Amino acid sequence: MARAYSSPRRAAEAASTRAAIIAAAAKLFVRDGYAATSLKAIATEANVAVPTVQLQGSKHSLLIAAFEVAFAGDEGKHSLTERPSLVSIMSEPDLATAIDRYVEFLDDANQRAAGIVRAMAAAADADPAARAAYEELEQRRHRDMLLAAGWFAGRGVIPEERVAEAADVLGYITSADAYLHFTRARGWTRTQWRNWTANQLAHLSDQLGGL
Repeated sequence: MARAYSSPRRAAEAASTRAAIIAAAAKLFVRDGYAATSLKAIATEANVAVPTVQLQGSKHSLLIAAFEVAFAGDEGKHSLTERPSLVSIMSEPDLATAIDRYVEFLDDANQRAAGIVRAMAAAADADPAARAAYEELEQRRHRDMLLAAGWFAGRGVIPEERVAEAADVLGYITSADAYLHFTRARGWTRTQWRNWTANQLAHLSDQLGGL
């Protein structure tokens, strides 16, 4: 019986190829739009053959992977709160410092991912498969917001019984849509956005007052 063969070198080469394909896809999705980007175009941009791109999955799966890499730095369906950077932030004993670090993370992540978020929204409106993938990503994000709201409750910022509502509010405050509204549409500086967001999070209980 033939033995499966693998090596660290081959694994590294495969990972490098996938990273190049995802980077190429992200660039084209942002520049040309999801619908106008073909697998052939991605292959050309990544300097690989079309079958090599096809082995990486469907076009909509590359779109999701491009977002995950841009926003969180890696791929995967695991919770954002499991990433080392977020684990470190959530372990920070001082609340104000933790919020500042979280806002810094969000600012950098949204800055990287803003273009691909727009491409994802447009793709979801035009392509059923992309919409399904986008909705699944939104469900994962909401689960992350529930965990974040639970963290705020654990720190005494909000009551335990308001976690579900707080997750909805957090989902908007930290969203790429809100980020783009302030920093792109309204011309806020990143410092202004950081200050506003940190204040919203520090006074999260006040944001729930009218609900």
